[in-house]
Amino acid sequence: MATDWRLFQGGDTDPHDVETWPAAPPWRRFGDDARQRDERRGLPYLISDEDRDVVNMALHLHRPLLVTGRPGTGKSTLARAVARELRLGEVLHWPVNSRSTLTEGLYSYDAVGRLREASLKQRADATAGTEPDIGDYLRLGALGTALLPRDRPRVLLVDELDKGDVDLPNDLLTVFEEGQFEIPELARLGEDRTVRVQVAGSREKVGVTGGWVSCRVFPVVVITSNGEREFPPAFLRRCVRLDLKQPDEQQLRQIVTMHLGEEVGARAQELIAHFLTLRTERELATDQLLNAVRLRAAGVRVDQDVLDKLFRSLNEVDA
Repeated sequence: MATDWRLFQGGDTDPHDVETWPAAPPWRRFGDDARQRDERRGLPYLISDEDRDVVNMALHLHRPLLVTGRPGTGKSTLARAVARELRLGEVLHWPVNSRSTLTEGLYSYDAVGRLREASLKQRADATAGTEPDIGDYLRLGALGTALLPRDRPRVLLVDELDKGDVDLPNDLLTVFEEGQFEIPELARLGEDRTVRVQVAGSREKVGVTGGWVSCRVFPVVVITSNGEREFPPAFLRRCVRLDLKQPDEQQLRQIVTMHLGEEVGARAQELIAHFLTLRTERELATDQLLNAVRLRAAGVRVDQDVLDKLFRSLNEVDA
């Protein structure tokens, strides 16, 4: 075990170099180590037979899958697992917050930037009369990109819809039912005009004709909710609903082993048992258990004081 795991000492400690920076957990690797992080995303997704069948119902019915459950139950990871297993490409991610609107999910238009560019061109050349290409200032959002016409669907993750405006679920209904939407800025150019616009998540450009985007096959839409508020019945009846339960002891052992290896998983039983005991009386997420196991595997003395800090309830409010 390391003599002292504390890199930062505080107080009047002199500035010093850290000879060996601690290795990152598999789920916190970036840059050159991103490949290893991506390999982690390809790990098996633990799911019960009952929940698996609900997912397949949504796929066959071409309906959005509304996934609820406590934090850390794998709601967002489910979308990535479906995309990986069915080879549907990178997940299109729309993280929802209180300011999110339907238009934001569909597309964005930088009208001010286009006007500024036109003004600069006129100043540079008084005889120039060509306006900047509108397609250079339009970008499809995650939802808009998911609705592009394709033979195979993309996976769209609408993350934490319950954090959005109360009207957002109802705003989504028409798009989900019709499978298409209009971009007014392009529709004004005429029904025969094709404009190439950028899509979400890449530098790729696609042609949009007449200002309309219409899907050929409905995307795989996974909507997550932490249950912070209820959704309207009209929205719920258009979704297939899945409530993910918290992982039990056996599943927790499998999760720890998959992320941190057989050897670490074999030594984690005591921490798993302690975590399960605490979970009956406070709101905890699986990530917190993984953090504790990872620290101990890295040589940190995970005593009761450390556990109290790592296993704080997610509902706990600082005084």
